[in-house]
Amino acid sequence: MNVGHAVERRCVRGSHVNGIDWDAHDFHPVVELPDDYVVLDLSEGAPVTLFDGRTCTIGRYDELRPNVYNTPLFEGVRNIHMGIDIGGAIGTDVHAFADGTIHSFGYNAAAGDYGHVVITQHTLNGVDLWALFGHLDSGSTAGKMVGQQVSAGEVIGHFGRYTENGGWPPHVHIQLSYVEPETHDMPGVVSKDDHAQALKQYPDPQLVLGTLY
Repeated sequence: MNVGHAVERRCVRGSHVNGIDWDAHDFHPVVELPDDYVVLDLSEGAPVTLFDGRTCTIGRYDELRPNVYNTPLFEGVRNIHMGIDIGGAIGTDVHAFADGTIHSFGYNAAAGDYGHVVITQHTLNGVDLWALFGHLDSGSTAGKMVGQQVSAGEVIGHFGRYTENGGWPPHVHIQLSYVEPETHDMPGVVSKDDHAQALKQYPDPQLVLGTLY
């Protein structure tokens, strides 16, 4: 487990990656982070109870996480994480990082799944981008409409409880996609066989979150 910025920092932005000039955009924080957040290392199967609901934590993108995903949903082979997790207190606000619309939302009920999830759609430099926010509370999906406009900085959800977020400690899973999802879902972890294609489809969320580790 690495505290704060102890993990070597790396720049993930760059000009015109997949047609988007990421450096030209001033994205709003998805979660307001303290200076002393903790970057987790789950590559050796460390228990996710490190998301204790008090400490602000970061779970890394493109991380192999053995022995973390043990419910039937993951088929025993999907364990490479394709989003970034931000852990904290139940009810923590989740903000839109840019202007856009609500693409889809709903409840993914399987054990270990997202629970309540919202997907937003954004157009950056003429390129469509979708963003999934998973493990939210029930209020995050109440009253929303497909096509509803959202503004940068607008609260679009909140960290959910264990009983409503798929069975996890409170956090939000943030995942980007260059490909439009068919419904309110994206594979948050993938198998080794699907890894290469997933890297092309699901870019590092630090492109919009900023460099976190």
